[in-house]
Amino acid sequence: MTTLFVPGRLCLFGEHSDWAGAWRATYPALAPGACLVAGTDQGLTGDASPCDGVLELEAALADGSRRSERIAWRAEALDALARGGGFFSYAAGVAAEALARRPTLRGLRVRVARSDLPMGKGLSSSAAVCVVVGRALQNVHGVALDVDEEMDLAWAGERRAGSACGRMDLACAYGRRTTLLGFDGARFTVAPVAVGGPLHLLVVDLCAGKDTRRILADLNACFPDAPGRAAARVRAALGAANLATVAAARVALEAGDAPTLGALMREAQVRFDADVAPASAALAAPRLQAVLRHPAVAGLAYGGKGVGSQGDGCAQLVCVGPDERDALAARLACDLAVRTLPLTLGAT
Repeated sequence: MTTLFVPGRLCLFGEHSDWAGAWRATYPALAPGACLVAGTDQGLTGDASPCDGVLELEAALADGSRRSERIAWRAEALDALARGGGFFSYAAGVAAEALARRPTLRGLRVRVARSDLPMGKGLSSSAAVCVVVGRALQNVHGVALDVDEEMDLAWAGERRAGSACGRMDLACAYGRRTTLLGFDGARFTVAPVAVGGPLHLLVVDLCAGKDTRRILADLNACFPDAPGRAAARVRAALGAANLATVAAARVALEAGDAPTLGALMREAQVRFDADVAPASAALAAPRLQAVLRHPAVAGLAYGGKGVGSQGDGCAQLVCVGPDERDALAARLACDLAVRTLPLTLGAT
């Protein structure tokens, strides 16, 4: 038996630019994509072992509930579970992809014994499950994969399960570090970012729902050259404007400059609300806006924005310091009935 831990992934800047930049493979007039991501302190902890002829999945969720699935280790059965849209569809998609690439693989048991990572909140909980399954295959069956290959397998599993996500979600495979990712057609680049000093972030679980698949479908419909001003504004926001913001945010991260980072988050959210959100009704986010406009934010944080695909999943705030973060967490929990997760970047 082997023990596994995979964190979540927080997209600091550049949401949706991964799949948008991938469009350049067939439409080079578009701008490349770029995003800055950081691993969360929260994640999935589990174990894996061989299970001849069967895929067994068990998960303990952050809300205390448990899910399980047992299915024959056959290509058609795994594929059907992946495409069925159920709770374990992404995990089955990874297993199906692995079996298609290595037909001699024999079965697997994966148990997520502990999760403190909220699901469906833009923190890559689904991607973390995919990475856990891919990493389990490596450890149990000796499948040799580097991190990029691990991400590719997990991404292919998500795509098989019907997700239109790009590769950014799978950056949870890099662990807790802060990373700059680039997306230029089929080309994918990774560069570590050395955070210049402690940055005290507060991730806010908005305790609402969002339809990520609907969001991705609606925004993809604006590419590669869909007519109309609204579609053009989405492409510009996720393209050239995003590249400029990500470049400035990288400088702020490397300098440990919290005020500038917070200001850039405010600017990015204003642009997203004006240019991207109108393209999908699923991007209406009253809970997110209530957090960002809460009076305590102005005094205790430098700024904030939505997380991941946006919608009412999570918000992130760059706080003035650790004490201010604690005070803001208490105020938001009391006034808006949200849950909060601390994350410190650049801590020694």
